[in-house]
Amino acid sequence: MATSQDLAAVEAEPSIAPLAVSLGDPAGIGPEVIAKAWAIRSAHRLPPFFAIGDRRSVEAVWDGPIAQISRPSEATAAFEEALPLLQVDDPGDIEPGVPNLAGARCALDAVEMAVGLARSSAASGLVTGPVAKSQLYAIGFRHPGQTEFVAERCGVAAENVAMMMVGPDLRTVPVTIHKPLARVPESLTTELIVSRARTVVRGLIRDFGVARPRLAVAGLNPHAGESGAMGREELDIIAPAIAQLRDDGFDVSGSLPPDTMFHPAARATYDVAICMYHDQALIPLKTLYFDSGVNMTLGLPVLRTSPDHGTAFGIAGRGEANPRAMIAAISLAGQCARTRLLAQAL
Repeated sequence: MATSQDLAAVEAEPSIAPLAVSLGDPAGIGPEVIAKAWAIRSAHRLPPFFAIGDRRSVEAVWDGPIAQISRPSEATAAFEEALPLLQVDDPGDIEPGVPNLAGARCALDAVEMAVGLARSSAASGLVTGPVAKSQLYAIGFRHPGQTEFVAERCGVAAENVAMMMVGPDLRTVPVTIHKPLARVPESLTTELIVSRARTVVRGLIRDFGVARPRLAVAGLNPHAGESGAMGREELDIIAPAIAQLRDDGFDVSGSLPPDTMFHPAARATYDVAICMYHDQALIPLKTLYFDSGVNMTLGLPVLRTSPDHGTAFGIAGRGEANPRAMIAAISLAGQCARTRLLAQAL
């Protein structure tokens, strides 16, 4: 077992690379919350990071110091005095709250650069700022979201990754992601549940140091189907998945009525809740931790986190954006990077 001395040694290890943080849509709140996170970095003990995007999008909403760098290796030295920034393509005129297609291209190029730097180990992981899917779709983006895009760039099939929402005492994973509610039952399969769960177990062991993760599996229907009276998905799809996972040696409970899974006593009984669809996973997390929730992608060869909020164009440029979720995303990525490094060292 790792000791406190081991952890201290890893935290001081100079080979830990800074995190790459894409600014997101330059017209959204990404540039503001990233700059605010840097401004209070010491209070939150944030690891060194550098922004990727257009410098002017930060200058439009913040008057703090910026150190334009040419390579990630320059970020750590610059971090104490200024926000390090790698410039990408010029998105043209920038007006906070007014997105455009050039800005969407800039945001996409920043994510692509961040993935490449993380894969090459020039960055210890990537944190992605919020983007507007409608703008991305208009420039030819064909992925449901950044999660699937990052997975493809890492050479990992979408079904082999898991989107995990993380709060201080709650982790949730949707089995089906970004599916219309009417299509969830037809999209849900035993194989998909098993695949997601296996990815989650590996991620909790590798990135969080949880030796034997406890999984709680939600039902799809009210009362978890009430033994088939309110739907058969629990009997025909979910139960066989749970049986397979138990045969694999995993600690799994369920299927559980979703409306009884998220009160404090219930949350203490598991390490992650495996949910059947998007809102089933995100509503409890956002209800409890709306300003500090983190979206983390498991199953990738690189670390990737993101604040659990959107571009918020309506408040962009007003100085009102709350940086807590971005701070949490950067902090979590740093913690997981240290956990991986410690595991490699032991």
